[in-house]
Amino acid sequence: MPMSEYYRSLRRKIGTQLIFNPGVAAIVRDARGDILFQRPSADSDVWSLPAGSIEPGETPAEAVVREVWEETGLRVTPERLSGVFGGKDFRYTYPDGNQVEYVILMFECAAVGGHLEAIDGESAELRYFPSSAPPPLALPYPRDIFLQTESERARFQLPEAFEDGS
Repeated sequence: MPMSEYYRSLRRKIGTQLIFNPGVAAIVRDARGDILFQRPSADSDVWSLPAGSIEPGETPAEAVVREVWEETGLRVTPERLSGVFGGKDFRYTYPDGNQVEYVILMFECAAVGGHLEAIDGESAELRYFPSSAPPPLALPYPRDIFLQTESERARFQLPEAFEDGS
């Protein structure tokens, strides 16, 4: 679904200025372990995970189930929290000028039903990519978040800034 009534009402009051936006994102894998990504428009070179805003009164788990359904036509069950992301690198300005800084709870989800098709018109293309080769993304998720096993993730090192405790 495009912008909800809650965010539309907020934008009428504050215009396009920067807001914090709590959101969710889903890692949904196929039988091979490839990850589902969505391209929001046919003229865009960047992709996204199925993702969206948490609405007032909604839990993060409820939001990820709703967002995956709306954007992909798949029914999912959240299995675990994979990470929490935010900060200036997660700022985004939409074509209409609305500025957001996302705080994203990312869930690993299992597909339990439905069939792959965009329900809400927010996905121009849905495609699975190998976890080792995700497409160019709109937000800078760390590459190791897409790896499926602990042994795969162990091959990646923390950035130097974290190695000395800073």
